Amino acid sequence: MLLTFPALFTKTLNSFGDCNAYSFVGEEPRTYKETYREIRSLIALMEKLGINPGDRVAILSGNMPNWSSAYFSITIMGAVAVPILPDFSSAEIVNVLTHSGSKAVFVSSLLKPKIVDFKSDDLKTIIIIEDYTVISALENAPVYLPDATPQKDYDVKEDDLASIIYTSGTTGKSKGVMLTHRNISFNAMKGRVIQPIDEKDRFLSVLPLSHTYENTLGLILPMLAGSCVYYLRKPPTPSVLLPALEIVRPTMMLTVPLIMEKIYYNKILPSFQGNFILRMLYRLPLIRKKLNAVAGKKLRKTFGGELKFYGIGGAKLNRAVEKFLIEAGFPYAIGYGLTETSPLLAGANPGKSVFESTGPAIEGIELMINKPDKVTGEGEIWARGPNIMKGYYKDPGMTAEVLTSDGWFKTGDLGVLDKNNYLFIKGRLKNMILGASGENIYPEEIESVINNFRFVTESLVIQQKGKLVALVHLNMEELEKKYQNLKQDVARQKQDMANMLEEKKRELLSELQEYVNSKVSKYCQINKVVSQPSPFQKTATLKIKRFLYT
Repeated sequence: MLLTFPALFTKTLNSFGDCNAYSFVGEEPRTYKETYREIRSLIALMEKLGINPGDRVAILSGNMPNWSSAYFSITIMGAVAVPILPDFSSAEIVNVLTHSGSKAVFVSSLLKPKIVDFKSDDLKTIIIIEDYTVISALENAPVYLPDATPQKDYDVKEDDLASIIYTSGTTGKSKGVMLTHRNISFNAMKGRVIQPIDEKDRFLSVLPLSHTYENTLGLILPMLAGSCVYYLRKPPTPSVLLPALEIVRPTMMLTVPLIMEKIYYNKILPSFQGNFILRMLYRLPLIRKKLNAVAGKKLRKTFGGELKFYGIGGAKLNRAVEKFLIEAGFPYAIGYGLTETSPLLAGANPGKSVFESTGPAIEGIELMINKPDKVTGEGEIWARGPNIMKGYYKDPGMTAEVLTSDGWFKTGDLGVLDKNNYLFIKGRLKNMILGASGENIYPEEIESVINNFRFVTESLVIQQKGKLVALVHLNMEELEKKYQNLKQDVARQKQDMANMLEEKKRELLSELQEYVNSKVSKYCQINKVVSQPSPFQKTATLKIKRFLYT
């Protein structure tokens, strides 16, 4: 089987042409045949706009059925898709458009203001993605015709570029990752080996399609199986997501840890801490397991009752949350990968998940620990396989830093493989802090302990003057609720509620420091806890942009 999007989509048409393909929640889905007709009409439009194989065409939009059509039309004609994260600032978007040399951009009406003042010798055309209206510097700009057909045949090769995805990393400036048709197609096909899916499956998409995680596993993978993907018209807040889950009743979902962590800490855990007796009972392992099992049934019902795969990737899952998911019998699975690896490197289906592991290497991919520590077995994770990127766009120097001559990709992540070749992630190499006596300190592991503490929403551990400092963002709304009963006393003492809350916050941070230091090794002790007033800035997969705080 040829690993190109034209070949894969043709196979889907032959097998699942009449199956539902893409839709907004609550609306009538378009079929794969209907989608393909739209793809061909868009190719015809781009031909008239002078777009040729190898040209870069950007997509700047939230998730929608037309995003899928735009992406496939670009790649099936042999051009190169440049998905841009909607949350990128105007400056970041300009950088991507300029660096990629994009000739055209599909943009949503909502995001068009971010590029309205952008001028470039390369960018000649803007296409409004909702209705394919063309705004072009060309004279007599063509219009989109639904029944138009391409004038050319395109011969797309496996090693041709399919996409340049600009990372939104935690460590600084984004890089253009070059992924070929083979890279992405192989990864999607092997993802299907981990979790079998078919035309009856329903995906609910909540992560940005412009990120490789959702792009490969939430767009290409369901296309291979003839599955239907549903999109939200608004951001996935509880008021939007809950009705959508009830309508779609998804069988498949891809998320990041923060989403489930919020559900656990904001909804599930408080239900077990409502009174003293229940709080004490929840601390007993046997009782806790029974309570979590009951909560798990309710949670599965909340997700529509038909969920069979809840994929979590993009960052490390909190230990307490994962323990809950296991005891709740929730069909979760943790995967590991990077944009540079298309993305999936390791994973297991829900029935084979192991606590705190991302699972074994996926079929056809090699993983090794480079220069493992003789005692712990920890070292940098290296990967090799058909899914490894071609390199960084216009940056051969950085490419040479991460790709060896014999094809190994240096992930920059630290991990260990157990006797069953299950991978355990320890942290990011760039994030690792060297202790006073040469100890390797992984801030992510300390943060996991901190985030289990009451009223903590998120945290970041950094090093200042040789000491470990914890930056902590507290849930002030919950803290205020906790101390509502103090209002009368506050009034009697002629104190301001804000002052009282500030005092309680200081007490809480001091208690937090003691709690954390009782749970971690001596060399991981926190020297100071600092309140972070506003939420940390995050990447598309909701990882904190650490470089902004160090």
